[in-house]
Amino acid sequence: MSALDHQEIWTAIDKLAARLNMTPSGLARVAGLDPTSFNRSKRMGADAESRPRWLSTESLAKVLTATGVSFAEFAELAEGQRPRRGVPLIGFAQAGSDGFFDDAGFPVGQGWEEVAFPGMSEDGCYALEISGDSMAPVYRDGDRIVVTPIAEPRRGDRVVVKTTDGEVMAKEVARLTNRTLELASLNPDYDGRMLERRHIAWIARIIWASQ
Repeated sequence: MSALDHQEIWTAIDKLAARLNMTPSGLARVAGLDPTSFNRSKRMGADAESRPRWLSTESLAKVLTATGVSFAEFAELAEGQRPRRGVPLIGFAQAGSDGFFDDAGFPVGQGWEEVAFPGMSEDGCYALEISGDSMAPVYRDGDRIVVTPIAEPRRGDRVVVKTTDGEVMAKEVARLTNRTLELASLNPDYDGRMLERRHIAWIARIIWASQ
């Protein structure tokens, strides 16, 4: 998902307030913030250069908690009329089969069902539909995630990994070395995995979820 700019974030605050039949001041008050926090005068700095003031992550978290709105819903409000881009939708069963991906983890062939996601700017991204409960409660059966193949994962990344044996899993990168990749399970009922890199067919980073 491409980064939200200053105006889009504040526009989303205004839209959220309007959706709840509130003023921005009322929304701030409901979130436990100073009622003037979202005033238009607070959105730009007072110096001569008039630098933009950004909404803090703490303030945003309080707003989302108080209103029960997910970050994905907030992003939809922020992105407004951004053009939606269709990305191919692939099932986990297909992801584990031969012939659907190239060596870098990009889908091959034509005729995929497409789903639309806002703000997707990275080439090669595609959607996977979750099946089963092994990734709950983070990702549940039927959820759709958008992933992008990456050359090198980083610690803390949520990734989809396909092994050379055809196993496909979504987990979090816990530790990586030149020879191994340690993955933490997203579901506490399932164990993490330690994989040798030579047994990994491809890795794709999760960049969006439909929750």
